[in-house]
Amino acid sequence: MRFHLAVQFLPMEDVRIFTLAADRLGYDGVYLSDHLFNPRELESKYTYSTAPDGAPFWEKETEWPDPMGLISFLAGQTTQITFTTGIYIAPVRDLITVAKSVGTAAVLSDNRVRLGVGVGWCKEEYEQTGQDFHTRGKRLDDMIPALRALWQGGWVEYHGSHYDVPECQMNPAPTRQVPILGGGDSEPALRRATTLCDGWINTGAAFPDEAFAQVATVHEHLAKADRSPENYSIYLAVKAFPDHDLFARLEEAGVTDLLCAPWLLAPTEDGDTPESLRVRRLEEIEKYAEEYIATRH
Repeated sequence: MRFHLAVQFLPMEDVRIFTLAADRLGYDGVYLSDHLFNPRELESKYTYSTAPDGAPFWEKETEWPDPMGLISFLAGQTTQITFTTGIYIAPVRDLITVAKSVGTAAVLSDNRVRLGVGVGWCKEEYEQTGQDFHTRGKRLDDMIPALRALWQGGWVEYHGSHYDVPECQMNPAPTRQVPILGGGDSEPALRRATTLCDGWINTGAAFPDEAFAQVATVHEHLAKADRSPENYSIYLAVKAFPDHDLFARLEEAGVTDLLCAPWLLAPTEDGDTPESLRVRRLEEIEKYAEEYIATRH
């Protein structure tokens, strides 16, 4: 089972420092999220909100760097670690922009990009980019094979239900196909992930019992699609303290990639500065690596 350090919601300097540490400490990847902006007036309801009004749990001042720009920056300072987006809201952008930016990041990172995609929930973002919010699922279904076609290199073309691209060259092209992972646990999302994608991501952390049920559901959908779970990635975030036995049972159930955020275990103290909190968070990242990553083989 591979371990990915989740770095969303962190200050940019922490993202950089923690990613460098993860690369050095043996983490398999870092996990990034995506939004274009924070609307001051938000009518859309966040899918995983626990608030009565459906508001997201993060502050409006939360930083959302462009994932592909951030990956390209971090890739130049690391050598081993992979970069997974969870999730990249692909249909809020046009096809050519997605193909170009993701393909370039894949080239600059030496094929270390893992593209987790989903339809998102924030209608306000779609309104500002001019993309249709209501057809986002169908467009993503067509975008996935279109991206694979455009990343082949040389003269390529694609003719689908929503996208029609005449013969063109999109260089530089990745030297290997970028793995595409489907995010979400709705029926359409599970269908997309198990029929069109190379893996699945649970985009909201689940308690252990729920997590095992989610994995079983994914396997059921794979069977319906006549696909083997072999070489299929299942990314999971679990609401539980780190535990060797739990991790072993998750791996046995079919989880291939575990999302973790040990920096959340660092206590806050009165008089904290960004620097002092960063030091304690880095200590937790290091302890987690020693206890759960270095001992896994």
